[in-house]
Amino acid sequence: MIKKNVIAFLLTFVCLYAQAQRTKYNFNSSWKVFVGDNPDAQHTSFNDAGWKPVTLPYAWNEDEAFKKDIKDLSTGIAWYRKHFKVPATAKGQKVFLEFEGIRQAGEFYLNGKYIGLHENGITAFGFDISDQVHVGDSENVLAVRIDNSWDYKEKATNTKFQWEDKNFNANYGGINKNVYLHITGKVYQTLPLYSTLGTTGVYIYADQFNIKDGSASIHAESQIKNETDKPQTVEYEVSFNTSKKAITFSGVATTLAPGATAIIKADSVVHDLGFWSWGYGSLYMIYTKLKVNGKLVDAVRTTTGFRKTEFKDGMIYLNDRVIMVHGYAQRTSNEWPAIGVSVPAWLSDYSNGLMVQGNANLVRWMHITPWKQDVESCDRVGLMQAMPAGDAEHDVTGVRWEQRKAVMRDAIIYNRNSPSIIFYESGNESISEEHMREMKAIRDQYDPQGGRAIGSREMLDSKVAEYGGEMLYTNKSAHIPMWAMEFSRDEGSRKYWDNYTPPYHKDGDGPLYNGQNAAVYNRNMESHAVENVKRWFEFWNERPGTGKRVSAGGVNIVFSESNTHHRGAENYRRSGEVDALRIEKENFYANQVMWDGWVNPEKYRARIIGHWNYEPGVKKDIYVVSSADKVELKVNRKSLGFGQKSDGFLFTFKDVEWQPGTISAIGYDSKGIEVCQANHSTIRPPAALRLRHVWRHSPVMADGHDLALIEIEVVDMYGQRCPTALNMVNFTLEGPAEWRGGMAIGPDNYILAKSLPVENGVNRILVRSTTTPGLITLKATADGLRSAIDTFTTMPFEEKDGLSRRLPDQGVFPRQDRGATPATPSYYVTRTPIAIVKATAGAHADSAFASYDDNELSDWVNDGKLETAWIEYELERPATVSEVTLKLNNFRSRAYPLVITVDGKEVFKGATKPTLGYYTIACKPEKGKKVRIHLATLSKDEGGNIMVEVNGKKLDDGVARDDSKAKGTLSIIEAEVYEKP
Repeated sequence: MIKKNVIAFLLTFVCLYAQAQRTKYNFNSSWKVFVGDNPDAQHTSFNDAGWKPVTLPYAWNEDEAFKKDIKDLSTGIAWYRKHFKVPATAKGQKVFLEFEGIRQAGEFYLNGKYIGLHENGITAFGFDISDQVHVGDSENVLAVRIDNSWDYKEKATNTKFQWEDKNFNANYGGINKNVYLHITGKVYQTLPLYSTLGTTGVYIYADQFNIKDGSASIHAESQIKNETDKPQTVEYEVSFNTSKKAITFSGVATTLAPGATAIIKADSVVHDLGFWSWGYGSLYMIYTKLKVNGKLVDAVRTTTGFRKTEFKDGMIYLNDRVIMVHGYAQRTSNEWPAIGVSVPAWLSDYSNGLMVQGNANLVRWMHITPWKQDVESCDRVGLMQAMPAGDAEHDVTGVRWEQRKAVMRDAIIYNRNSPSIIFYESGNESISEEHMREMKAIRDQYDPQGGRAIGSREMLDSKVAEYGGEMLYTNKSAHIPMWAMEFSRDEGSRKYWDNYTPPYHKDGDGPLYNGQNAAVYNRNMESHAVENVKRWFEFWNERPGTGKRVSAGGVNIVFSESNTHHRGAENYRRSGEVDALRIEKENFYANQVMWDGWVNPEKYRARIIGHWNYEPGVKKDIYVVSSADKVELKVNRKSLGFGQKSDGFLFTFKDVEWQPGTISAIGYDSKGIEVCQANHSTIRPPAALRLRHVWRHSPVMADGHDLALIEIEVVDMYGQRCPTALNMVNFTLEGPAEWRGGMAIGPDNYILAKSLPVENGVNRILVRSTTTPGLITLKATADGLRSAIDTFTTMPFEEKDGLSRRLPDQGVFPRQDRGATPATPSYYVTRTPIAIVKATAGAHADSAFASYDDNELSDWVNDGKLETAWIEYELERPATVSEVTLKLNNFRSRAYPLVITVDGKEVFKGATKPTLGYYTIACKPEKGKKVRIHLATLSKDEGGNIMVEVNGKKLDDGVARDDSKAKGTLSIIEAEVYEKP
């Protein structure tokens, strides 16, 4: 459906824009850059012949990406200049420039005259240059002075932006995002660029959904302007294609006075819609058209999709189906080695599409709004997004709060037609209720119908926020959805398989960080994957279907290695499921197994963590991640029995002795039927190198910006990758291309090096096109291995006078791999909650309600005496109690010896264990109406789960009060009572 629509609408697009007076040009080509400050560069007559020619997006310090810690990235002044001509047909028309963003602040000059300033380093902005630009054969010169200093301050307020932060916001300076030039008539639809133009553009949304029947009411709204000298009566028409027919509907004609601005609207019920969904980029090109006296004067194309969302009962609904969040908290820079943020659109789709391929359904961009290319990429690949404004940590006040609000406003206006945006994030940490109300008012003003929840990290007891959730522990709610914003921070390099594989890096071995033990930030791939299974299980264990109060899921930090806020041995963050070149690590496959479903896994999968190439005599534990009920392990077809299941998805086989051949994991369902299998085989010694292009839809364009991503592998005589190979590979490049290289652990991380090693048999390199098309030859050699040669041809890029009609996203297409939203339920009920109606307690009985009030910031606590350490709950009805789930203060670090009775009969006696939040106690089934919990003996610290940050700060371990030394204290944050369904 989508590809047919694309072809049909491309033809329609050409016809429409030939009739209307609107043209959008790619403005990225034929720029020049000089690093340094020269005030004369603003003048048209300035000689820039010696400056470096570049194609945007281009960060002038890109060579340092992943080579340096971000705090050491080069900063200062850089000038960008562009010579261009505007077609003579633009005479008397409106001409606009649109910048998707710069870093940090820019002063803009056109033909020697100052035209404006933009400073926040995040949002898109634009300029109306209609009165300054020359048209026809006269050349224009645009000059931009960019300042990316870490301590840049907003000129009007002398205030530094909160998000100029050296922890997370890698400073790739300059014009690092796309630029466009628009030509329109004088009766036109505005651009969504509020901060500089004060305009809001087009807004398209749907309501009155009938998911089963594929229908909804589609609404289009356009802000329009009349810049003629006469009143104009404007007709408004909307058109697009469904899979079965062309749709056209109109609004009421509007008369605009000269210089007036208005919002014009149209709506209609539409059938045969395909709804946007997870892994299903169902998108439509919607044309909003203005006519005057029946003549088409303006047509805007908006690519969007339609989906129904609801946020209720602690759960998230997408197209009437509950979806549990599982995905990644990704640095908004989403960067690549020696490139930084400025990658072509196909590479954004590849990276974001990998998240979906690994069964992630949401990306939480961290701290600052992502650029338009990533936003639209998520639309195409079917990846939900949480979009922040701009912040660092903590709430702020005064000017800095107004700066954050302005970014949220601009970002909402610019991105509100993207169906993948599901959440607006108002702060990386909790904000005040008043500030939450202000953010919500911005959402309600500019995106009241978009079906997006607005909230913030934390906000656990907010009456205003529409979602919340902490980072590293489990939250539940019966009200607004609570999902974890970062559920694991552990790091580990792709180079290290386990303790038994070259280069024999011991798990956890690394230097101190800020004087603190950083072992969890120096894991190998095996222990990292195992730990992430354990972390995820604690959230999945409280999933929808497990009670009235549930967890809405969580996201892991990060998806790809990041040049930000590292804690391990290297100068970049290695907590990714893929490395910086997007090569998969074992965590990727572990998550792929656990996340293959909306709530419960819907496909059986298995993954053996690691490889099967060891030295003789090696005995080691083998870990299998599987969604099966049981897993059997076989070595060379000989069964080693069934694994010990733990943490929902982890199967452990102790002391398995390595033998050359094949190791197999066979998964069985509850009836003993084989449902999945995974295998690893022993690979023969390295014999050759192999080069392979990472697949893309379109050829490499000779535009000076496009990139080829090429994989280099060490393979055996049969072409199978050698999993323990660490060979150094030497590259030579010939033809019209620029070497950008790859990355590996070693000197300067091998950034831009022509020789670099494979890690575990594989690496990747980037090659950038020039503006000259032609044949490119890449050769790879390594001592003792057969060499590899790859050739490819870059295609001509059509550009004239600095303008091109080929837009940066041409050649990328929506993906629909997962199919439309299933009509079946996504979860089943595993237990039935029994409501608590009141409680009495040994002490502080007046606050006993706080232990079951659906508020994780409140608790009941006794007075510290063992004899008062009890609480009794009265249930709404007599029930056969099967489980009691508790969130206890100091849940990470303390074990509580408890006795539980039902109507006086003991149903449990034992100790809890430290968790990330909730601990479920299996009780001997007993029917009754009163459940009593009391502390049997003094509680004790377990010590193993206190989780201290590398800066020495202890992570949250319950409510604010510290009970760590109060051994006779029983403190319950939330208590839940269940029976079997």
